[in-house]
Amino acid sequence: MSSGGLELPPGDNGHEGGPADAPGGAPGGAPGGVSGGVSGGAPAGVPAGAVSLAPPPAGSAGAGAELDWGADAWSEVRTRAQRAGRAYIWLNLIEQRLRAVVGAVLRPIYEPVHGGDDWVVAAAGPAGQEWVQRAVAVREVSRRKGYLLDPADDNVLSFLTLPQLRELMVQHWPCFEPYFDDRREIELALDELEVTRNVVSRNRALSRAVLEQAERASARLLEVLGGGAGSPAADRLPIDAVEDLVGDRYADVISVHPDRVRLQRQLPAEDLFGGARRLDAIGIGLNLLVQNFSGRRLVRLTEAGCRVRLLFLNPASSAVKRRERELGLRKGELSRSVEMNILHVRRVRAGLRDPSRFEIHVFDETPRFTAYLVEGESSGIAVVQSYLRRARGMEAPVLVLRGGGTRGSSRDTEHGLFPTYREEFESIWQDSRPVS
Repeated sequence: MSSGGLELPPGDNGHEGGPADAPGGAPGGAPGGVSGGVSGGAPAGVPAGAVSLAPPPAGSAGAGAELDWGADAWSEVRTRAQRAGRAYIWLNLIEQRLRAVVGAVLRPIYEPVHGGDDWVVAAAGPAGQEWVQRAVAVREVSRRKGYLLDPADDNVLSFLTLPQLRELMVQHWPCFEPYFDDRREIELALDELEVTRNVVSRNRALSRAVLEQAERASARLLEVLGGGAGSPAADRLPIDAVEDLVGDRYADVISVHPDRVRLQRQLPAEDLFGGARRLDAIGIGLNLLVQNFSGRRLVRLTEAGCRVRLLFLNPASSAVKRRERELGLRKGELSRSVEMNILHVRRVRAGLRDPSRFEIHVFDETPRFTAYLVEGESSGIAVVQSYLRRARGMEAPVLVLRGGGTRGSSRDTEHGLFPTYREEFESIWQDSRPVS
């Protein structure tokens, strides 16, 4: 008897009821290939001539062994799940944002004429009639089965997929053109996301390269669909979509980089400093700012209203000499480098109409970290590195923190690291000396 309740065909009727231990194995002349399940006589309750589907004996290489996952398989599964989960959150953000944009632009045009949810059908037109009707049908099924948990989702627009929302936008581009400058940029970003959407929807393996491409495209789309208004550089940093989900675990740390080279690939100096309203920096030579952000840009930044405070290690202090020995540098090499950086920012300060907004100090304590605390109107970013005994600043690991802006932030920073480094900066600033 099979698991489906069907009896498997018996053996040759001419030998039915023959001896169970007939030569060759199986009763009734059955081939030797099935003798393992029936040898020694048919089990009780099994009709004569039926093949018994007995489970494989313990320890044999049966189906159970094939279902086992080793450590490598579990590791691969976790990696796939983490990437797919992260990609899904980005795709969900984009779909919700695009749905809101399409509704805000097209609803006032079509709803007064067609009313209710028929405005979506009318906006889709003959070309989109099939997929709109499919969305209507899915909504009805969801209603009957109780899948609509939020009344706000009980509309046809909520059941349109990302490609369908894109199609509505493309078909009615003249309606969207007053709000968005570049249609091509939106379409290219959505094209990049379609690969990820296809992979995630079918639960296939997602490579790191495709995930990173999707994150970049999503961040660009969220910026474009945000209304086109300019925002400080701190706000233009691609927001980590998983940040709020793991906020308690990672405080306000939004990214970690093994060295400054990888940091600058993800967060160029222009994006870090470009929209600052307040810039405080502390370190030995502040190379990330001085060597990667031109003097002219610093002048324009300050003239635009940014307040700058730079805190260098005193090039004549004993701490510089100790640091030179740690790094194996020639005597005076590091101190000359710091002096050159200080001379550069002094020239920048000299070119300002209001030099009081650009302050330069030096400190004599043992340097423990370098930090760039950049605050815009509504949010802030800090780039922090600890000094390692045998590694230059370019080679040290980097933390990127998100903090409040000059107008404050609603985000809870009680347990974050940004205020800790801010307090440390202020403490050292009070004990430092100005550079004339």
